[in-house]
Amino acid sequence: MSITSYGFLLFAGVLLLLYYIVPRRFQWCLLLIASYVFYAFSGVRYLGYILATTLCTYGASRIMGRLKDRQETFLKENKAILDREDRKFYKASVKKRQKRWLTAALLFNFGILAVIKYGNFVIGNVGALFGVPGDDLFFRLVLPLGISFYTFQTTGYLIDLYRGDYEPEKNFFRFSLFVSFFPQLIQGPISRFGALKDELYGKHAFDRRQVAFGLQRMLYGFFKKMVIADRIMTGLSTISGDPTVYTGAYAFAGMIFYAIDLYMDFSGGIDIVIGFSQALGIRLPENFRQPYFAVSLKDYWHRWHITLCDWFKDYVFYPISTSPRLLGLSKKLKAAGHGGLARRITVYTGNLTVWTLTGVWHGAAWNFIIWGLLNGCFLLLSQEMEPLYRRFYARFPALKENKPWKAFRILRTFLFVSLLCMFDYYSGAAAAGQAMASMVTQFNPAVLVDGSLLEIGLTAWDYGILLLSLILVFIVSLLKERGLSVRERIAARPLPVRVLVWYGLFLIVLLFGAYGIGYDASQFIYNQF
Repeated sequence: MSITSYGFLLFAGVLLLLYYIVPRRFQWCLLLIASYVFYAFSGVRYLGYILATTLCTYGASRIMGRLKDRQETFLKENKAILDREDRKFYKASVKKRQKRWLTAALLFNFGILAVIKYGNFVIGNVGALFGVPGDDLFFRLVLPLGISFYTFQTTGYLIDLYRGDYEPEKNFFRFSLFVSFFPQLIQGPISRFGALKDELYGKHAFDRRQVAFGLQRMLYGFFKKMVIADRIMTGLSTISGDPTVYTGAYAFAGMIFYAIDLYMDFSGGIDIVIGFSQALGIRLPENFRQPYFAVSLKDYWHRWHITLCDWFKDYVFYPISTSPRLLGLSKKLKAAGHGGLARRITVYTGNLTVWTLTGVWHGAAWNFIIWGLLNGCFLLLSQEMEPLYRRFYARFPALKENKPWKAFRILRTFLFVSLLCMFDYYSGAAAAGQAMASMVTQFNPAVLVDGSLLEIGLTAWDYGILLLSLILVFIVSLLKERGLSVRERIAARPLPVRVLVWYGLFLIVLLFGAYGIGYDASQFIYNQF
């Protein structure tokens, strides 16, 4: 069920009505039922996957919790006869047993994800390596909705539990809601149990202002998805569909189109998810912070898909970069006189591991892995050049507050990120590389102004709608960048103004959204992650 479909609107409307009618102590039960009904629309047979992950994670967490409880009881009962070393040894043995259960659960959950999402990729590459025809090796498994998101979310839950951040949830059905809360299954954000449990299980009274704000944000998400992303996708599909024909300036236009489409599609979906959750009284973490206002690649990744970046930082980068073996290697290198390498080995290893996995997470193909590694390498290069940046700004301090210079840095970062994303939307790394090369060797700027772009499926009317829509999004983003809430500013206006603004946006979506009779909204880019 697409969240831009009429079916979803009916589903969401009925749920919202029932949510504030049922006794508040049953609200979380209603959400659990709704989540599994929603998931069943993607395919009843796929319920088995999310149930398997839920059961495995719940079982492992309860066992880990019991081990901790027994430890506390044992230490309390034997406090008088155990010395410090005995207590330390006993705690270490319990921690080791907890780690075994943690490892087993992670292997099971990631095993499901690996087989379904990466099985064909691995088999195909192994077959190519040994000269075995790939067609005889592949098996067909459709990727269940949101499998990467709920696998990562349950992984974070288990690791936090192992670290002692909170107690395990004892109610299986409550825990099932944490895993399956349906707005997040679509494309995130990836939440932490400690932050989400009170939101999901709490009793939420009807708050007219919060419901209104949530519905308004949903409407803005529909606008970004249906008016901008789905419209521009037509031209993008034409350009990327035949990279041998649409080269040079066409490839450059496609690069810009995809940067716009990706952000409007992804952030629009997140707006719908967070907005609907807000209407239910549930706060979800933000996933974007005006990423196209970033002044560097590092700044960009602090603003884009924030919850995923935080997940990789907390559960991959820090454990790797602070692992005893890597720290031991760093000490040996330092003792051998390789101080520079010793300082870098932990950060470099953690960084490149994270970005390799980030590429793999985005898709089972070499172009995604290349995209991830390029991001990692350029971030490390930028880090190495920081002393040069500091000297540069020490010599030209006025540039720090210079608006044209900041605009140049924003434009530079946007173009660079857009260039790297060409590995995302072309069918393979070779096609992406070919398109990039053509922008240098075959660039024909006349294509951008002679009407050629009117022959890729977009009319002058489409470009006009896109231009005005992007201006509106830019203004909203600029206000948010300055710390201003657009919804609160509109809410402070007289009623006729509020009605004019929101009803006007509703009409824009209704009249200019890319849909109609027989239309099926294109799937969100992150729908099956």
